Amino acid sequence: MCKLIGIGEALIDMIPTETDKPIRDVAAFMPIVGGAPANVCGAFSKLSGQSQMITQLGNDPFGEKIIENFLNFNIGCEYIQRTDEANTALAFVALQSDGNREFSFYRKPSADMLLSAEQIQENWFEGAFALHMCSVSLGNFPMKDAHKKAISYAKSKGALVSFDPNLRFNLWSSKEELKDAVIEFLPYADVLKVSDEELEFITGIGDEEEAIKSLLKGDVKLVVYTKGADGACAYTKSRFAKSNGIKVDAVDTTGAGDAFIGSFLYGLSNKLESDKTIEALTEEDLKEMLDFSNRYCAKSVMKNGAIESYPSLDDMSEE
Repeated sequence: MCKLIGIGEALIDMIPTETDKPIRDVAAFMPIVGGAPANVCGAFSKLSGQSQMITQLGNDPFGEKIIENFLNFNIGCEYIQRTDEANTALAFVALQSDGNREFSFYRKPSADMLLSAEQIQENWFEGAFALHMCSVSLGNFPMKDAHKKAISYAKSKGALVSFDPNLRFNLWSSKEELKDAVIEFLPYADVLKVSDEELEFITGIGDEEEAIKSLLKGDVKLVVYTKGADGACAYTKSRFAKSNGIKVDAVDTTGAGDAFIGSFLYGLSNKLESDKTIEALTEEDLKEMLDFSNRYCAKSVMKNGAIESYPSLDDMSEE
């Protein structure tokens, strides 16, 4: 069985008990386990894959809740560190009726930010299919160097590197600092997922096709471009595929992009099982994976929460 490793933040999303109110006016919140890399691991495991999360949690009740939740969803916790130096991260969320969100993060610092490169172990990456990361943990704190060490070990063991920038502007002192961090890590990725809301910011190019082509450099072999309800596209240097979106009544879009890339990586792991390379993927291969992830994502946004809302492989088979 292929193993996906996620690295970065694992946190508690404080989900409002009422919608169409800004955070300051919400009367109550419900704690739900989240964090983009953790969500991706959750989708991968729910689809019968094996996943492990590299992060650091505080020695507090929220850290215990995350570990308990991970174990319930078959996300491996052997690589998770604990610390007394900071608390587990929290993210308060407000939801609009269309499923869009407002965030307020409590990470100044949080335990995950303090994970150091010295805590990353080479043997963790034996037999790994891919290492997945996002940009939230690439600021100027120890976790950034932990990512670099993890990437080095992953590549030395033949694992792919997957990168979803998943931009969160309010976590950075400036947009330029965030863009610099994303640009620094882009060349390490074999698989890059970017949304229509992020493409021009990251590339500085207004034309969609030219912007995507500009990303196929360094180690980048596959770009997955998501457009919400309008579907998604996949680009390699020699292939292109498109999948139309599925329109549903969204209840909560929290973790929707993570559901997409998590399910896409699951499909990719199956395609590459027999020594097939990304470069050898056909248009039909790419479209099949995109179609599956569009259906997976559509199902996930019809329920509240992130990992809790993700369908299992059996759920997908019932269609």
